[in-house]
Amino acid sequence: MEEKKQKLLLHSCCGPCSTACVERLVDRYDLTVYFYNPNITNEGEYAKRLAAEKQFIDAYNEKLPPESQVKLVEGPYDPERYLEAVRGLEDAPENGERCTVCFRTRMEQAAEYAENEGFDLFTTTLTVSPHKNSRIISAIGHELQEKTGAEYLDENFKKKDGFKRSTEMSREYGLYRQNFCGCVFSERPGAGADDPELERGPIR
Repeated sequence: MEEKKQKLLLHSCCGPCSTACVERLVDRYDLTVYFYNPNITNEGEYAKRLAAEKQFIDAYNEKLPPESQVKLVEGPYDPERYLEAVRGLEDAPENGERCTVCFRTRMEQAAEYAENEGFDLFTTTLTVSPHKNSRIISAIGHELQEKTGAEYLDENFKKKDGFKRSTEMSREYGLYRQNFCGCVFSERPGAGADDPELERGPIR
């Protein structure tokens, strides 16, 4: 008898980032993608990114057997929680303390959901980005493991050309890719519009 797979909750920041992560995990785990991003303070932008996530999961599931289908759960959309969490850090530089608080806010929600819903592990797509500090994300994951009891799968998805693979798959699936992080602060001139990770092109 085939060994039952562990249930893994994958926090996802957007459809494009989830692509290579899902591909890497789906054979190893009973996988559920958890879309939770209160940092996307523009509701229209949030809707576009959620739509891209659904588009990818639906298309990817077409090539999977029923027992391996990837599930998608949308967490609550509560930008007020994000804005409250970063209060006082509005002028912090990109990739500074405000971003660390943002990572923790999203991962904390995922860890709590994983614990409450009986998942064996949780992790996040945030480490696929070459522009995000994987050591900080890893430390937050282990901190939350101690706090919630949900085990953190410490996987750096940017390794083994994970980010390159995510851009390839985004093109393959025709996914919308944003040109800013999502928060109101990243929309400011110079805050990410020329970031190669977030380049907007024909793969929208």
